[in-house]
Amino acid sequence: MPRSSSPHQHSIGTGPHPDRCSARNKTIGTSRQEHRACVRIHVSRNPTLTSHDRPATGNVVRHPRDPHSYPCRQRRRDPVLAALISLALLCLRKSTSSRFVYPQRDSLAPSSTSSQALFSATMFFDNVHVYYLAVIAYLGIFLFGWETGVAGGVVAQKGFLDAFHVKDKKQVSSVVVAILQAGAFFGSLPAPILSNKFGRRKTLFGFNLFIVLGTVLQTIPGVGGKIALIYLGRTVAGFGIGGITSIASGYVSECCPKDVRGRITGMFQVILAAGVMVSYFVNYGVAQRYKSGAQIWRIPFGLQLVPSGLMGVGLLFATESPRWLAKVGRTEEALRNLAFLRRRNIDDEAIIFEMAEINAAIREESAETVSLRYCLFTKGINIRFFITFSLFVLQQWSGQNTVGYYGPQIFKSIGYNGTSAALLASGIYGVVKFAATFIWVMFGVETVGRRWSLFASALGMGILFFIIGALLKTYPPSASSSSPQPASRAMAGLVYLIAVVYSLGVGPLCWVYVSEIFTNSTRHWGLALASATQWLFNFAQAQASPYMIDSLDYKVFFLFGAINVLGFSTFVFFLPETKGRSLEEMDVIFGSVSKGEREAHMRDQQDGLEPGVARYECDEEKRTGSVDEKKDLGVRYGTSTP
Repeated sequence: MPRSSSPHQHSIGTGPHPDRCSARNKTIGTSRQEHRACVRIHVSRNPTLTSHDRPATGNVVRHPRDPHSYPCRQRRRDPVLAALISLALLCLRKSTSSRFVYPQRDSLAPSSTSSQALFSATMFFDNVHVYYLAVIAYLGIFLFGWETGVAGGVVAQKGFLDAFHVKDKKQVSSVVVAILQAGAFFGSLPAPILSNKFGRRKTLFGFNLFIVLGTVLQTIPGVGGKIALIYLGRTVAGFGIGGITSIASGYVSECCPKDVRGRITGMFQVILAAGVMVSYFVNYGVAQRYKSGAQIWRIPFGLQLVPSGLMGVGLLFATESPRWLAKVGRTEEALRNLAFLRRRNIDDEAIIFEMAEINAAIREESAETVSLRYCLFTKGINIRFFITFSLFVLQQWSGQNTVGYYGPQIFKSIGYNGTSAALLASGIYGVVKFAATFIWVMFGVETVGRRWSLFASALGMGILFFIIGALLKTYPPSASSSSPQPASRAMAGLVYLIAVVYSLGVGPLCWVYVSEIFTNSTRHWGLALASATQWLFNFAQAQASPYMIDSLDYKVFFLFGAINVLGFSTFVFFLPETKGRSLEEMDVIFGSVSKGEREAHMRDQQDGLEPGVARYECDEEKRTGSVDEKKDLGVRYGTSTP
């Protein structure tokens, strides 16, 4: 059987169509002297074709688990490993083969931005408006990181415990850290309702006000005051943070072009790590300067007003999501915002096509009412909610949050005695985590892809946790030692290495992945589930971690190792890849759109087209014609009203 020209694709159809496929052999940005341009979109009616059913030519469908789709990637494997992988694939073959279908990559747009994986100055300036929007929205995530790191350091200081006459350090430590998660859990629940009604930008602004109020409440108590005010302040601030985490990544993802979406959405974890890092060093500086007094908690808590204020001002000048505007019927404003974010003219061919794709997806979704039944029992939708829930349960129990919240206690447990030494070690940990996350998100995430990054990251973390547990059991630290022993230094180095490995996948890519896979109508419900799951299990872990560290000792590292190796890495191995795909293509990949439904909403109503194929042709006059002619092209694709 003849093969298609691409080594990574198989083609299906009845025969060659040179007149319709000629554009595939031409690169993006060809000379404007080309007489005609052709865009073709196709989704297979039968995504489970076997190798015996595949003719040689036609449109292309790729399948993530089909070995024939990757003939150039055959590798020699260890026989035992190959047998285990084959058995696992056999068990899930029926499920995955009927669920994940990859549309033809190069046929979905007439033109696109550069597909370079590596970060460059040109790519930055082409998307500078999206970067601005991401930084402003993610200042709320910076506060999330700040609150994550600051509480453990404040509670670890003797001056704080004496000021509030704390007798049970473990209980106060758990409550101060965990009550933020309780507030965030409840904040994440109304976020999608408010976001869909008032828009992403206004809702983010409203939740930011809760953070400001909570910060003020945390700074009110003085020495001998009531610690209940700190509890209340952290609950209110947590409510705001929970709402922001539910909205921010979806808002940014909706505004990003697909070529750099992973990089820009991945800034979520970069800025989160920056917040944790800064909070560690603020705690360390305060501990060095003040041994007693209200400054111990007022300075770390009060400084949160700075990023909160910057976020509030920045949101006044941010751009609303084009996809939300299109969903509520404000199509012309959506088109203007999309052109502004892409830094292109409003009548640009790529802008017209992207807007048409957005409108097609919205028309498909308009027939369905988003409800609990719809989310749980609709084909192609329920699997996305299951993936989201599972990813965040596994992420929260991967062990990284325990180190983040209770860094000083962790470093004390492996031999770094003294509050200052433990705080400094935690600060260095924050720097390592931030640097690794920044480098990977900027230069690596669009190269390797989501699935393999998550798999390698979880597997690496699990192995390193096992090694730390073995070292801690073999070389327990001495409480009488004035300086860390060699084994303690080795374990600290491994904790830093875990931060690096975490930053290469498990940290940044869970939010990136779930912000990509949902439809326009379910995206913020899916992200609300992600946020609620994160905060619920974060709360449970924050309550349990101090007791786990003290009672399980080295066994806690074995527990985290098992979760990562046996749970996380195994689960993500079977996820579909989303790198380089538009948000609207996810419906095709997950099977919620079938038999050419997507094409039917995008194609021009011309006679003679095959079922399931959308095609428009424009001659040189149309390509270089007047604005009115190009607007007419937009009318044909639903991007403006006639």
